[in-house]
Amino acid sequence: MFDLSRLLMPIVQAPMAGGPGSVALAVAVSRAGGLGTLAAGYKTPAQLAEQIAGVRAGTDAPFGVNVFVPQEVPHPDTIAPYHAELSAVAERREVTLPEPDQGDTDFWDEKIALLTESPVPVVSFTFGAPPSEAVEALRRAGSRVVVTVTTVAEAKEAEALGVDALCVQGPEAGGHRGTFDPYAEPDPTPLAALLAAVAAGTRLPLIATGGLATGADIAGVLNAGATVAQLGTAYLRTPEAGTHAAYQEALTRPEFDTTVVTRAFSGRCARGLRNRFIEEHDASAPVGYPLVNQLTKPLRAAAAAAGDAHGLSLWAGVNYRKAERVPAGELTERLWADASAALHRDR
Repeated sequence: MFDLSRLLMPIVQAPMAGGPGSVALAVAVSRAGGLGTLAAGYKTPAQLAEQIAGVRAGTDAPFGVNVFVPQEVPHPDTIAPYHAELSAVAERREVTLPEPDQGDTDFWDEKIALLTESPVPVVSFTFGAPPSEAVEALRRAGSRVVVTVTTVAEAKEAEALGVDALCVQGPEAGGHRGTFDPYAEPDPTPLAALLAAVAAGTRLPLIATGGLATGADIAGVLNAGATVAQLGTAYLRTPEAGTHAAYQEALTRPEFDTTVVTRAFSGRCARGLRNRFIEEHDASAPVGYPLVNQLTKPLRAAAAAAGDAHGLSLWAGVNYRKAERVPAGELTERLWADASAALHRDR
């Protein structure tokens, strides 16, 4: 079985669902010696299978696939007022909002079946602890299983499932926070302190993620006990990423001067660039992933077609200004060279 500690470069490219996490990006990072990752989220099983085949055609190096753990929305009636609020936006965009689909599991059963029948080196999970039978099936198939955690309690729950590693995600991270309970306020403990707290209670390998953007950042988490570092925002502007042009441009535009945590786009807490959509709808956005995500999907698609960054979910970590327009393989190699130099200085 694949071992994280044997990566040529202890760098994981974060799974970025919704476009940025392309086959080309995963291939480039894995070829460079890191671990490229595909996001299974929002894809049909056929689309995921096609992407897995694409990575295998592009490299024989290890790679991973990230899967969202589905959760029921216990109070779907709370979505109705937000649906009404967004209807005015939909009218301006000339799109129709869908009725929320409470049966949406993001093809969970089919994706687990695919990954057990055609195993990949690493399968990671976000949005909760997966069922024990899924963990066991994937491990029997030969995959290493990783669960994203944001607190010590979540780390203990995940470890009890017999997983192979934990991805410790700090609040500085861009995109969705992997908090198990979507109704809970995400833990604000900074990554450095969270990593230390989780490391004190487990012997499992740890992947550290959240706001990491430089070689010095990578060296810092490796010195603090992480086995590898995971970066996502740093790769958003690479040519291989599938990041929409308006999204890439927003990462450099002066008007997008800060990140905020919001439920406005998906019903789950996620960090992104503050834009007009967040300013207008954050206060009224209910808890309710994936139902809220379903509502905003046509609005986001219309904004993308119009090149309007103020209508897009511009997920980004706190150090988004450090993202560069550099080929992903070159960026991975440079990050590790800088981290190695920093580690050498620290000895």
